[in-house]
Amino acid sequence: MIKNISNLGDAALYCDFGKEVNKEINSKVIRYFKSIQKENIDGIDNLTPSYNKLIISFNLRKINFQIVKRKIENLNIINDDKLETNKIQIPVCCDENFSLDIKRLEEILKINRDKIYEKFFGKEFFCYMTGFIAGMPFLGDLENELHAKRLETPRVKVPKGSVGLTEQFANIYTFESPGGWNIIGNTPLNIFDSSKEKKPNLINPGDTIIFERITEKQYQNYNE
Repeated sequence: MIKNISNLGDAALYCDFGKEVNKEINSKVIRYFKSIQKENIDGIDNLTPSYNKLIISFNLRKINFQIVKRKIENLNIINDDKLETNKIQIPVCCDENFSLDIKRLEEILKINRDKIYEKFFGKEFFCYMTGFIAGMPFLGDLENELHAKRLETPRVKVPKGSVGLTEQFANIYTFESPGGWNIIGNTPLNIFDSSKEKKPNLINPGDTIIFERITEKQYQNYNE
């Protein structure tokens, strides 16, 4: 499944699963990621999965590259039917106050906002990875008609909970932060909670996401 395993600096290992970005390859990354977590190998400090890569950081005082490489090559990989994933429903309000870039998308995509939202809310998304900021999920795959580039000038502050689109992906901003994704709505859910030490992420790689459109009143009353 892994195309190549190589050094990444002195204390990390780089697993390359291929160049393509698709669900099939990413599922392999996730299976290795979860299999290594399950093995709880002494000396491995951190695992960083991406669309088609997996970086394994290790402690040189306990283990070295050759030992880690051998363990990965001989790993007992979790089967797809035993892979623990969740289907999560995310409420999103698309009121004018939250849909910061819907007019821009209408102009770029040459379709009206109703069609944009119809395609967005009619889609099941797959979580490829989390990152950039803590717990931020990268969700694919958008219909080709909704592919749009990032903002030419990123915002200094994107509100927490903002739902954005860029190219083939959707994401959710887990904190207020700079960003250049096209914002179409906002969720009242807390996608990342640092107080939950073992499971701070609401959404994890491999999960399936369904977005549900809600009104502004529902949004305001959601956590009451």
